[in-house]
Amino acid sequence: MTNAGTEDEDLEKSRKTKKHQGRKTNTFAFRVRDHVRMGPKLSETVKGKLKLGAKIIQKGGRENIFKEVFGKMDGEKLLKASQCYLSTTAGPIAGILFISTQKVAFCSDRSITLPTSPNGHPIRKPYKVVIPTNKIKEAKESENMEKPGQKYIQMVTDDDFEFWFMGFVRYEKAFDNLRKALSLFKTNNF
Repeated sequence: MTNAGTEDEDLEKSRKTKKHQGRKTNTFAFRVRDHVRMGPKLSETVKGKLKLGAKIIQKGGRENIFKEVFGKMDGEKLLKASQCYLSTTAGPIAGILFISTQKVAFCSDRSITLPTSPNGHPIRKPYKVVIPTNKIKEAKESENMEKPGQKYIQMVTDDDFEFWFMGFVRYEKAFDNLRKALSLFKTNNF
């Protein structure tokens, strides 16, 4: 009888722990901490976020950065701009994911070094990705099985190229706006 009681107590304790962990991973503070931890060094990541914040203020908001970096077509509307990371073979790259009615675009916070320019010197450029919504075959939600609080957005293009975005502070809003952009494209057939 004591053995069954112990098993029930263990199950109840496990259930409460999982419930508490689930609450913890959904808090804003946890998501911010998780986002900052994805960077290579905490101090560099925080410094990069402060620089990005200053850039956003200088340019007059994220929409102005979107227009300047990627251009804006007639009738195009920016739905969401989210800080996140793009997964690459070289590791995650911090930046902003812009979701508009006509494209999904990513621009890194910091420039990357490209091998050489025509004169033989290395060049520094921001890492950019632009995916027209009409080229996105599917967008899926995904999560780390070991750390359910770590959520990802996987995008697959018509030519079966995959893009993985992670480390969102507001994952749900980013994914909802991506679904909205894809739905608008299908409805209006841009």
